[in-house]
Amino acid sequence: MQGLITLFTFAVTIGILVGFHEYGHYAAARMCGVRVLRFAIGFGKPLFRFTSKNKTEWVIGSIPLGGYVKLLDGRDPEQQIDAANEANAFDRKPLWQRSFIVAAGPLANFILAIAFLMVIYLAGAVQLPARLQAPPEASVAAKVGLVAGDLVTGWRDIDSASSDFEPVISWNQLRWQLLDAITGEKGFVLELTSPSGGRIAVPFPADALPQIQPKQDPLQALGIRPASTKPEDMVMLRLGPIDALIYASERVWLITVVSAKLMLGLVTGETSLNQLGGPLSIADMAGKSAQVGWQAFFGFLALMSISIGLLNLIPIPMLDGGQLLYDAWELVSGKRLPVSVQEWLHKFSFILLISLTLFALFNDLQRYFLS
Repeated sequence: MQGLITLFTFAVTIGILVGFHEYGHYAAARMCGVRVLRFAIGFGKPLFRFTSKNKTEWVIGSIPLGGYVKLLDGRDPEQQIDAANEANAFDRKPLWQRSFIVAAGPLANFILAIAFLMVIYLAGAVQLPARLQAPPEASVAAKVGLVAGDLVTGWRDIDSASSDFEPVISWNQLRWQLLDAITGEKGFVLELTSPSGGRIAVPFPADALPQIQPKQDPLQALGIRPASTKPEDMVMLRLGPIDALIYASERVWLITVVSAKLMLGLVTGETSLNQLGGPLSIADMAGKSAQVGWQAFFGFLALMSISIGLLNLIPIPMLDGGQLLYDAWELVSGKRLPVSVQEWLHKFSFILLISLTLFALFNDLQRYFLS
């Protein structure tokens, strides 16, 4: 039964996130007058096939590990485009429209993440308060005087011109703010309510923050961790439509920035490749979050949607970011990158992506069979 739940939620996760990503490309292409030949979710033998009135073929494949939108494109040697359809070809559109169509996929993922979080906040979500446990003796938090039971109620950047604090609603909010400060090497000030009821402001200078290192929890090194909380002490976060939209947008932006800096750490060596997760990890997390409840599952979908949006913006050929890199070259040089060069880069990036996928799968297998 557990396996069936995991398999089902994995298929639902991939279907929703990939489908919305590809629909972003599809919608943008239609807006720009580009004919869409095929909209496919999954690969392999088609399980479902339908041709709509606009002659787009809609396909669901048997292998739920991705998707694609095939556009009318004169660069494709397999396509024969007559004079009547030339104006509807992707390669005949101006640069800004081609870039918009490419960027619309990742943009759709970020919009979807905002929508998932907004629904959670509208319905009301039980949150872990930002009450802290006793910091380790050698940690930064211990050195600045934090003690067990301190409640974080406010946050501001240490170099902010304003003395006002942004309210801290929950540990989840504080966690992402801390990760943003550590990865960005930005000092901050916490507003605290002590166990005795007093209110104090504690600065954390940038030079005192721990460095991001492979296989090390930066929050543990900082010494700021949530305390165990009784169910009756949890806080409820329920917002109106406008506030939910604003708060969800702020959360998605913050998570995106932190995730991008952590992904960059894979290149600089600050983040370990062993942290990469593959399809088994995704399936496991999807199944577990779904069993907790719909809000946990929506939160997981929001995080995954942000990850898919970011991954597709990496400037590697075969990804949306690679095509946007080609567009940047065209914008600067005034001419398109030769198709022969693009084909060579695509072959190289294909090998790179397959290698990373296999490495992530290897990490999955290690976690499940060696842990």
